[in-house]
Amino acid sequence: MARYTDAVCRLCRRENMKLFLKGERCLSDKCAINKRNYAPGQHGQRRTKLSEYGLQLREKQKVKRTYGVLESQFRRYFQKAARSKEVTGSELLVLLERRLDNVVYLMGFADSRPQARQLVQHGHIRVNGRRVNIPSFLIKQGDIVEPREKSRGLDTVRSTVERLTQKQIPAWIHIDSESMRGVVQALPKRHDLTMPFHEQLIVELYSK
Repeated sequence: MARYTDAVCRLCRRENMKLFLKGERCLSDKCAINKRNYAPGQHGQRRTKLSEYGLQLREKQKVKRTYGVLESQFRRYFQKAARSKEVTGSELLVLLERRLDNVVYLMGFADSRPQARQLVQHGHIRVNGRRVNIPSFLIKQGDIVEPREKSRGLDTVRSTVERLTQKQIPAWIHIDSESMRGVVQALPKRHDLTMPFHEQLIVELYSK
């Protein structure tokens, strides 16, 4: 399976915003945005005015990189959103928000989405009692998500669960920190997303 393997801090610098790809590091003084708040590369410090297409492309890249999906997969999400009866841009973000790796991250079982993706791929997560190792698995209302019994002692899982009281859990998710179990109380809505995305720019880009 293809995936991005280069330094992820370059992605935040390129998009000029924190994508929270490194967990706790993104909240510390070591964050690349705090040290070098300009695009990577030889010409990164040049000021350039983006065209209309450039603005649309950058917005698409922000969303893609935040959720850790590549172009072909992202396009399939867009096509699925376009076929739905909902507003295309909002439905696109909701579909991405429903990905299992994203839900594991939001529930506090991982420090970042890349770490949550790894936990899922390695078979550490169960949905409704069954092991699921597909990061793109779409959760539904009423689904119960939890680490496997044998996986609850992992340092990555245990340390993040201990910090659950400091993490802001979305209203559509209920967490029982003692049993290390999360319940999807409702499907997310557009207003539940906190990242500053302008999805209409993505719709305009793919509509050309």
